[in-house]
Amino acid sequence: MKNGERGSGVGGRWMKYGMAGLAVLLALLPVYWMMTISLKKEVDQFAVPPKWFAFSPTLAHYRDAFVERSFGQYLLTSAIVAVVSTICAIVLGTLAAYALARFQLPHKLNVRLALWILSTRMFPPIVTAVPLFLLMSDVRLLDTMASLIIVYTAFNLPFVVWMMRGFFQEIPRELEEAARVDGDSRLGALRRVILPLVTPGLAATAVFCLIISWNEFLFALTLTQTDAAMTLPVGIAGRVTQYEIEWGVMSAAGVVAMIPILVFALAVQRYLVRGLSLGAVKG
Repeated sequence: MKNGERGSGVGGRWMKYGMAGLAVLLALLPVYWMMTISLKKEVDQFAVPPKWFAFSPTLAHYRDAFVERSFGQYLLTSAIVAVVSTICAIVLGTLAAYALARFQLPHKLNVRLALWILSTRMFPPIVTAVPLFLLMSDVRLLDTMASLIIVYTAFNLPFVVWMMRGFFQEIPRELEEAARVDGDSRLGALRRVILPLVTPGLAATAVFCLIISWNEFLFALTLTQTDAAMTLPVGIAGRVTQYEIEWGVMSAAGVVAMIPILVFALAVQRYLVRGLSLGAVKG
């Protein structure tokens, strides 16, 4: 009986491994296909049956995208907009989340404010596209990186407040009180005592904000018109025309677009795994 139970346990474990491996394979298959398309010549891209491995690689699409065209400028613009908007959202959202987590307002106003801030993320982004276009046009920020930074910061701010408020609520108040007894100010206690403890939460929140800003398409398409302010997602989509679809150039740009996010996620991986398991979902 024990041998049977042991065999059943081993079989179940291998089945879990097999299912997990299949899920990883299905998730990575589109990425691999995009990478192969970026390295294939046009004649190999449309081969029937598809050439998964046996083809002659070429870097012509990468040269076409980043040397002969403006994809390098798109990449730089996306990096500046994503990083600056993420930093602004993290700084402002962390301060707001700390206030909502620590200060008790009358009639539970801090809880209501937290729910109201989170509810702004429930609106479809498309409903704000035209008002934002008109607003940026009035203040003469249309077709600038500043407009995208402002919009992305506002778009990510409710998410940062919601995430960081849960992390702050997990930290005992006694730690701050002890720091203040020793002569530290509230902001000093926040900077020297609390923030080091919520570093995993900051890392996890920053990764999500960076991914959202990096991949955002609607506002970048609405608020930009020239190469000077156009981001990489809009530039990639621009290769789809009424005459042709430049699969190789689009795939090459897509492969390069994945690299910064992967590097950043790997750099903060140890904080990210811990941060996702902490109190980000506490009410």
